[in-house]
Amino acid sequence: MCAQIYESICRRCNFGTLFRNNMTYEALFDQISQKKSYLCVGLDTDIRKIPAHLQKESDPVFEFNKQIIDATADYCVSYKPNIAFYEALGAKGWESLQKTVEYIPKSHFTIADAKRGDIGNTSGLYARTFFDPSSSGLNFDSVTVAPYMGSDSVTPFLDFEGKWVILLALTSNAGGSDFQRLETDEGLLYEQVLKTSQTWAGHDRMMYVVGATQAHDLANIRTIVPEHFLLVPGVGAQGGNLEEVSRYGMNKSCGLLVNASRSIIYASSGLDFAQKAKEEAQTLQKEMAIYLDEYCQ
Repeated sequence: MCAQIYESICRRCNFGTLFRNNMTYEALFDQISQKKSYLCVGLDTDIRKIPAHLQKESDPVFEFNKQIIDATADYCVSYKPNIAFYEALGAKGWESLQKTVEYIPKSHFTIADAKRGDIGNTSGLYARTFFDPSSSGLNFDSVTVAPYMGSDSVTPFLDFEGKWVILLALTSNAGGSDFQRLETDEGLLYEQVLKTSQTWAGHDRMMYVVGATQAHDLANIRTIVPEHFLLVPGVGAQGGNLEEVSRYGMNKSCGLLVNASRSIIYASSGLDFAQKAKEEAQTLQKEMAIYLDEYCQ
């Protein structure tokens, strides 16, 4: 009871955001090992898809997220709000985002899926946005970043001690191959991104986005970045194969955060949406437990 009261006070006073401990590589693997899960739940919360009975709430987006988090926290190790869904709602959306980040348990790795990247001083402000709660009220563990403006667009995020950068490497969208698979003198362009970016930070500060529908490329990617974590979206509604991703992408520290968004949070549009989300997350966690025993070695 005391712990619950303390947690409630921290949330009301914004202490949860201000004092969220940075998640280390070892701590993340420890969470994965304890829960037998490497599931990341994507909070791609579209106010147009929220169940009708929540629309009467003063903050329907946060109320939806809160119930999703309560339902799925036991089965996942990470949450990834897609920032565009909150930015589209203006100031109210940012308020919903801040309350959501505050509500996420401190044991879970948080990802700002923002895909930022600009010249140094602008990237520095983006970094403050997601990493400096005294400035913005937000305190994520990590942020997704586009790498194609080079090192000076990425290193400002790494100036925040203990925070992670998740670089876009090989995405699964239809236009991803327009540039990512271009031939260079040193291999494909996405391979060069992987190689060069390792000079900016080690595996304890940097992850890479690799789409689940690119599972056949994971074996090659693992030869270039054997120790890094990979954030793998596309399992679930986008049709990625979890077994293939796990077989080719897992390393001795798991090295995977597999994201599922729509298949979990929109499993139902009715009064039972949270229960159905729980069931979907639990199903994925049970499958992940099998692959951890089989491939994490």
